[in-house]
Amino acid sequence: MQKIDVTERRARLGRRHRLAPSVQAANPLEATEALVVLHATDQATVHLSAAARTGAASPEPLEQALYDDRTVLRMLGMRRTVFVVPTSLAPVVHSACAVDIAAKQRKLLVKHLTEAGVDSAAEWLASVEASTAKALRARGSAVASELADDEPRLRTRLSMAEGKAYAAQPYVTSRVLFQLAVDGLIVRGRPVGTWLSAQHRWSPVETWLPDGLDTGLPAEEARAELTRRWLASFGPGTLADLQWWTGWNGGQTKKALAAVQAVQVDLPDSGTTGWVLPGDEDPVEPVEPWVAMLPALDPTPMGWKERDWYLGEHKAQLFDTMGNVGPSIWCDGQIVGGWGQSATGEVRYRILTDIGQEATAAIEAEAARWTTWLDGTRVTPRFRTPLERELSA
Repeated sequence: MQKIDVTERRARLGRRHRLAPSVQAANPLEATEALVVLHATDQATVHLSAAARTGAASPEPLEQALYDDRTVLRMLGMRRTVFVVPTSLAPVVHSACAVDIAAKQRKLLVKHLTEAGVDSAAEWLASVEASTAKALRARGSAVASELADDEPRLRTRLSMAEGKAYAAQPYVTSRVLFQLAVDGLIVRGRPVGTWLSAQHRWSPVETWLPDGLDTGLPAEEARAELTRRWLASFGPGTLADLQWWTGWNGGQTKKALAAVQAVQVDLPDSGTTGWVLPGDEDPVEPVEPWVAMLPALDPTPMGWKERDWYLGEHKAQLFDTMGNVGPSIWCDGQIVGGWGQSATGEVRYRILTDIGQEATAAIEAEAARWTTWLDGTRVTPRFRTPLERELSA
C-alpha cells in the first residue's frame, strides 16, 4: 500500500478545504462543495464557515445563496444533523441518509405519542401531518406558530422523562415539522429575524425543488455518490471516519467504499489504513503557509472521527464530552489553539502550540478581522467547550 503521512494529509486539508489564501472559494456554493456540506445545527456556524473560505465580509453572500439563488439548501442529513447542502446534492443526501432516519424517528414519535395518551398514534400522526402540509401549501410559507393556529393538534403535549428531574411536556409541533422535513416534504426557508435566528419559515418542498427530494434514487447509489464526495474532500479517511460522518452501519459503509472502488493506503503516523479514490494516492501540490479561525462545529474538524493527526493533545480543551468541536485556530493543517468572544464581541484567542512569530502575528490579524466581521454581534456556540467558555468569561 502507498503511504500517506500526516504532512501530506495536512497539505490536502489546506488545499481541498479552501483554507489557504491562494485556494479560497469564489462563492458560498463552491465553499460548500469543497466540504461536501456545511454544518448548520448551530445557526452561526454555517455563515462563519462559508466566510472563512470565501473571504466574504458579511453573512449576506450566504443568505443570498440560501434564500434567493437557492444554490444551497438547509436540510436534515447525516447523523440526524442539519446541514447546508448544494441543492444539486440534496436528493443524494435524502436517499443516502434521511430516508433511514425518517423511518426511525417516525417509530420513536409514535411511541412518544402513545405514552402521552394519544389513541391510534400512527393514524393520528399521519392525519396531523397531512393537515399541516395542506395548511402550509395554502399559506405558501409559514412559521411553526402559524401552522399551529391552522392545525390545533400541533399543540398536543408530549410527556418526556416523566417522574424525572428533567421531565418536560413540550408541544408536538417541532417533532411533526421535523418529521415532515426529514421525509422531504417541507424545507426550511429564511429565518425570522437576524441571521442568528433559529426560527425559520417553512415552505412546501416543491416550491423550492420542483422535482422534490425523493427522486427515486436507489439508496446504495446515493451512498456511493456521497462516499465519492467525502473521499474527494476528506480522503484519506478510515472506515471508522466515514461510518461516523455518515451515520451508516458497518455494512452500508463497506458496500459504499466497494462501490466507488476505493483504494486502501497506509497511514503510518497513526498506524492504521485509510481509503482514497482511485488515482488519488499521489501527493498534492503544497499550498503556502496559512492560518484560519474556524467556528464551532466547522465541517473541517468534524470531518473525521479519528482526529489525532490534526488535533494533537488539545481535545480536552477544544471538544465537549459529546465530540463537538468548539471555535478552533488552525495553522498549516493542524489545530493550534482556540478562540471565543468577550461580552463586547471582541475575539479573544489562545495559542496552545509554539508556531513561531510569523504565524502568531497572522493569527492576531485574523482575530482582528473576525472582530470587525462580527461587528459587536456575540456568537455563543450551541455546544460550549472548556477553552471557549474560559475565553468568553
